[in-house]
Amino acid sequence: MFFYNIDIMPCILNIETATEVCSVVVSDNDNVIFQKEELKGPSHAVLLGSFVDEAVRHLRSKKIKLDAVAVSCGPGSYTGLRIGVSEAKGLCFGMGIPLIAINTLHIMTSGVLNNNNTNEASVFCPMIDARRMEVYDVLLDSNLKELCPVSADIINEDSFTDILDKNKVLFFGNGAGKCRDILKHSNAIFLENIYPHAKDMIKLANKDYSEKRFVDTAYFEPFYLKEFVATIPKNKVLHSQNK
Repeated sequence: MFFYNIDIMPCILNIETATEVCSVVVSDNDNVIFQKEELKGPSHAVLLGSFVDEAVRHLRSKKIKLDAVAVSCGPGSYTGLRIGVSEAKGLCFGMGIPLIAINTLHIMTSGVLNNNNTNEASVFCPMIDARRMEVYDVLLDSNLKELCPVSADIINEDSFTDILDKNKVLFFGNGAGKCRDILKHSNAIFLENIYPHAKDMIKLANKDYSEKRFVDTAYFEPFYLKEFVATIPKNKVLHSQNK
């Protein structure tokens, strides 16, 4: 069992790999003291380890002790989440520090709020692409309180009608673009180029740290929302049919 000092301003390594963005930020209280990010993905398996190594070397050179690791826990890319959580758990085990897990959709909304991109909306709907017309989404207010739970939804012209009739709703994320031509309601507002970034985890991670909201490092698993379904290459399908 580890014992953590939560009466200090924490130094936290934040990891975000739930989408095509691979992002690592080290925060000391609310200040960014290290940042490395690649937006073009998907190359998390190659990049994340080197980003984390650079971050740890930077901390050692400054003689700064890491207090916790925060990881974006999903929903999102199955592979990206697995890579990010595995790296985070390895760091926590190796350093004897706690693990913080933060919902990816909350991270995206925190980024929108931090940048004042609210467009007078009272409800926020981050969306992560789940292929075809399906998205991972949640409805949040400006305090990140969930108005509807996180879900995997197939979007059609009737989606969100009840809440759109009463509120301006801001849709954003890499799943929102494909919904723009379907959600034609006058209260539907869309933001472009919004992705989860590790820097937008800082306030959320600090809050969880101060409230001792840690997850069990040994047993924690990413929030995949849906089970992973492997794609079978077409040549294998043809081969099995010809047997």
